[in-house]
Amino acid sequence: MTSYLIKRTLIMLFTIAVVSIASFATIQLPPGDYATKLYSQIAGSGANVSPDLEERIREQYGLNQPVHVQYFKWIRNLFQGQFGYSYTYKQDASALIRDRLPLSFVISFSTILFIWLVAIPVGIFSAVKKYSAGDYSVSFLSFLGMSIPDFLLALIFMFVSYRFFGQSVAGLFSEQYVNAPWSFAKVLDFLGHLWVPILIGGVAGVAALIRTMRANLLDELNKPYVETARAKGISEGRLLWKYPVRHALNPFVSTIGWTLPLIISGEVLISKVLNLPTTGPVLFNALQSQDLYLAAGFILVLSVLTVIGTFISDLLLAWLDPRIRLE
Repeated sequence: MTSYLIKRTLIMLFTIAVVSIASFATIQLPPGDYATKLYSQIAGSGANVSPDLEERIREQYGLNQPVHVQYFKWIRNLFQGQFGYSYTYKQDASALIRDRLPLSFVISFSTILFIWLVAIPVGIFSAVKKYSAGDYSVSFLSFLGMSIPDFLLALIFMFVSYRFFGQSVAGLFSEQYVNAPWSFAKVLDFLGHLWVPILIGGVAGVAALIRTMRANLLDELNKPYVETARAKGISEGRLLWKYPVRHALNPFVSTIGWTLPLIISGEVLISKVLNLPTTGPVLFNALQSQDLYLAAGFILVLSVLTVIGTFISDLLLAWLDPRIRLE
């Protein structure tokens, strides 16, 4: 186990280094840069601008330096806890990431728990009661949930809540708590608004994992070891949870690595529609305006979450399924 942990840690560090290079280079692939966009905005406003203004802007922000020089300067700042300067928001990118990432993480983690708590028992029910009216109903709702885009569901939810209940579900805080410091009352207000993005963001995940759980459990129930266990007199309830369900959970655990960053990056449209103060809108604006350091910082954080999540899922898989060996 020790050698496995050391080997995986080294692989993680190498992967993060490669991803940081790839993300920094990819952001610079579109033509132009932030200086080009800023110059176009100034010129488009009708102001008199000198021909060398774009170059002076590029020099001011260090965008005239070679890509590898900009990258190593960014990496050096990362080791000091700084992600660089955000041109769009006119402040340190690390401050924006620190402000937005915790809320996104809470929403994403809560959404994953919601998906698991709903998908696992419903998927088990659908598999055990296959071809029954309940199974067909679950299948219909699952396909419906997978077919509705998250942003459309958010728009429908906002319309229904305001039209029929006179309530706005936008935002994560009530108006009086938006700029207020954190307190027990603000936490309660946050929890009162949290269920909306969890429900909207988790519908598609619940629908997909119900189908996955049903298919995997049906496959496990038809294997010889289940019949052997029944022949030994093990009750159906104990047999179901001790063997087939445990093995059918493998896909749930193995997807931890990509589920968390996928939810964080995938909530861009939901955050736009619901006006949520999360990473989604900031990352979208950073990519759109070619805000180099802010976009690279967010992508790097999501990549680190992916690598760490994959490592955790490998360890959980080995604990969950004795057939898997790490060495």
